[in-house]
Amino acid sequence: MSGKPVLHYFNARGRMECIRWLLAAAGVEFEEKFIERPEDLEKLKKDGKLMFEQVPMVEIDGMTLVQTRAILNYIATKYDLYGKDVKERALIDMYAEGIADLSEMIIHLVVTPPDQKEAKIALIKDRTKNRYLPAFEKVLKSHGQNYLVGNRLTRVDIHLLELLLYVEEMDSSLLAPFPLLKALKSRLSNLPNVKKFLQPGSQRKPPTDEKTIEEARKVFKF
Repeated sequence: MSGKPVLHYFNARGRMECIRWLLAAAGVEFEEKFIERPEDLEKLKKDGKLMFEQVPMVEIDGMTLVQTRAILNYIATKYDLYGKDVKERALIDMYAEGIADLSEMIIHLVVTPPDQKEAKIALIKDRTKNRYLPAFEKVLKSHGQNYLVGNRLTRVDIHLLELLLYVEEMDSSLLAPFPLLKALKSRLSNLPNVKKFLQPGSQRKPPTDEKTIEEARKVFKF
C-alpha cells in the first residue's frame, strides 16, 4: 500500500469530482481505480466495500468511506479546511449545501432527456444569476475578506470555485455581474495546489459527454 487515498468511481466527474478537488487543494496525492465494467462494481459490492451498494467510495487511513458529504467532511477536518470553531463550521456547512443544490442541477443536466434540456438549462441559468451567485457575492461583500469564512481557505471556497468553473463552461456571461466572485475565482485559481490541478494532465475530469454517459449506463444500469 502506498498510503495514498484510493478513489473508486467511474472515469468521469459525477459525485467524485468534488472529492478530487478537495484532495488536490489540500495537496494530497491520490490514486484512482476506475469502475469500467459491471463486474467491477459487483466485486466491490461482494467484497463488502460499498455500505449502501453505491459509489463514490474512498479508501483512506485504513477506512472504507462512502457517501460524498461524509468523505468531504473527513478530508476537510483532517486537512484543517473546516473552520476554527463550531460557528464557522455551521457557516461552511450552510454555504456548502447551497453550492451542492446548484451543482446537483448541473450534474443532472447530462442525463436530462433532450426535449427537456432547454428548459432545464434556462432554469439553471435563472437560479445561478438570481439566487445562488448573488447570495455568495453578498457574503463576500459583507465582510470584505479574501475567503468565504474566517478569512482563510476552507473547503467551501474550493467547492465554490469548482461550481464557478462549471457555470463558466455553461455560459461565461453569468459571472459578469459578480466582481467579488470573479476576484475570488482568480485568487483561488492561483493557489499553488489549485493551479497544479487546473493544468492539463491532472486528475481533474473533463465535461461529461454523451459517450461517457452511455458507458456509465452500461456499468451502473441507470
